[in-house]
Amino acid sequence: MDWLTTVAVILDSTIRLSIPLLCAAMAGLWSERSGVVDIGLEGKMLVAAFASAVAAFATGSAWVGLGAGILASVALSLVHGFAAITWRGNQIVSGVAINMLAAGVTVVLGNAWYQQGGRTPPLEGGARFGDLTLPLAAAMREHVPILGLIYDEVISGHAAPVYLALLCVPLTAFVLKRTRFGLRLRAVGENPAAVDTAGISVAGLRYGAVVICGVLCGLGGTYLAVSQSAAFLPHMTAGKGFIALAAVIFANWRPWPALGACLLFGLLDAIAIRLQGVVLPGIGQVPVQMIQALPYLLTVILLAGFIGRATPPKASGLPYVKER
Repeated sequence: MDWLTTVAVILDSTIRLSIPLLCAAMAGLWSERSGVVDIGLEGKMLVAAFASAVAAFATGSAWVGLGAGILASVALSLVHGFAAITWRGNQIVSGVAINMLAAGVTVVLGNAWYQQGGRTPPLEGGARFGDLTLPLAAAMREHVPILGLIYDEVISGHAAPVYLALLCVPLTAFVLKRTRFGLRLRAVGENPAAVDTAGISVAGLRYGAVVICGVLCGLGGTYLAVSQSAAFLPHMTAGKGFIALAAVIFANWRPWPALGACLLFGLLDAIAIRLQGVVLPGIGQVPVQMIQALPYLLTVILLAGFIGRATPPKASGLPYVKER
């Protein structure tokens, strides 16, 4: 059973490590489905992580931190929306500016307020999301072979943001495919002129998608700071926003395949952590640098193999100019 326990631990780590990617991937999917390219996912998650850590430390409440993280992320999303939707600016440039702004502002404010090199003080007690034990987890582990271990180790024992992020996947799939709002949003990403002709506000739908994108990035950033790390660290997103964009492209802008891609990245990250310090036959001890590079290497491989087959929304990245 030792090998089964090891597999369960790796799968548990896979879920924990994939949650920030999943939040950013769902955020990018909402935004790009409406025709707004958003490479500022990284910056919005970083600002959310900082704001949530500051608010949670000040109030002692992780839920207040979550609210602050979402508000900060939505504020940056509206800035991006104002530049890309209202003023029809270059969406790539706007996203890059958000990433640079977030990277600089969080470090400067963190250092000015706490004098810890940009870090925030550690979060303890109610200021940090604790792990939730699902009903019957311990009993099933003891009495139900294999499935009980998986339920207790892999499914149970995660923080509240983990379950919220996983819930966003079926909600996103349902809303985009089965509701009027979702159908209109997808239509805006494909043919905004037709939507405008039907008397529906293109800008309103795109702003709605941008706000949802901000909420999801806020959830991902808060999870990083208030749950996973119990503090804000400078540049703690470490490229997760860009990996999430690769997952969206790999999934061809669909929610369930995006979940699979994020879990794949999380699994590779979890295995890489387990491999640190391990001596492999003929290779020796695996270099830490090579371990850390594996997720990014996989990103390049996936993009090189699938980007030619991925079909983005036809109006993605194109500002809509109403015909007079």
